[in-house]
Amino acid sequence: MASSKLVLVMCFMISAFGIAIGAKFDQEFDITWGDGRAKILNNGDLLTLSLDKISGSGFQSKNEYLFGKIDMQLKLVPGNSAGTVTAYYLSSQGATHDEIDFEFLGNLSGDPYTLHTNVFSQGKGNREQQFHLWFDPTADFHTYSITWNPQRIIFYVDGTPIREYKNSESMGVSYPKNQAMRIYSSLWNADDWATRGGLVKTDWSQAPFSASYRNFNANACIPNSSSSCNSNTTTSTNNSWLNEELDNTSQERLKWVQKNYMVYNYCTDSKRFPQGFPADCLQNS
Repeated sequence: MASSKLVLVMCFMISAFGIAIGAKFDQEFDITWGDGRAKILNNGDLLTLSLDKISGSGFQSKNEYLFGKIDMQLKLVPGNSAGTVTAYYLSSQGATHDEIDFEFLGNLSGDPYTLHTNVFSQGKGNREQQFHLWFDPTADFHTYSITWNPQRIIFYVDGTPIREYKNSESMGVSYPKNQAMRIYSSLWNADDWATRGGLVKTDWSQAPFSASYRNFNANACIPNSSSSCNSNTTTSTNNSWLNEELDNTSQERLKWVQKNYMVYNYCTDSKRFPQGFPADCLQNS
């Protein structure tokens, strides 16, 4: 609770709570690369990224965020998507950057996507958990969410928690809490590693590959905002993410996902960590 009060004070001092519900992509994001392969359509309600043999494409948020709840609906590359990666993540900049990752690793037609998650703090990652999904992520839009507060980071798919990463500073493990992060997304070729460790290459006869985005929502603290927070805003239910934790029902749903759909967990990889698992695994296994 004390850490939640701390972030409230921080937000009062340096920022405002920004709320972008069903926000327009042209108002909230900049297309950063791709030479026309990224497009904002439908009066700003839809964004598409494409990849061909020459280039992929990407975009980033205009705002930086320091804690918040971020939602985005994605429809992934259909068909034979092997070798492609659709990345959607929060990140700061520099060698000691913080980062919170969703990465969708493509596969051959009929084989499942792998949803790769990771958390970086002070430039250190290696906290991977990977999942298959319980639906076809290419058939329709699905909501992928990140809740980031001083106590924990929770990854959600369609409102179902798939991963919780708890603050382990008491164990000497750094936690993302001091660096504001932008939202980034890109569609790119990674056939040297993305599908079966690089054994399956991108089939360029299927290009261009395309992923779509809609319904971006952000309820977050925006550093250096010109407006100021007020007590009515900070105590509203809209900012329940500041103290969000998983209740018993959500814990059961998390266990269901991890039992049935988790395909990799760094905290159980004894070959990778023969000298013992990282300290944060004590409460994040």
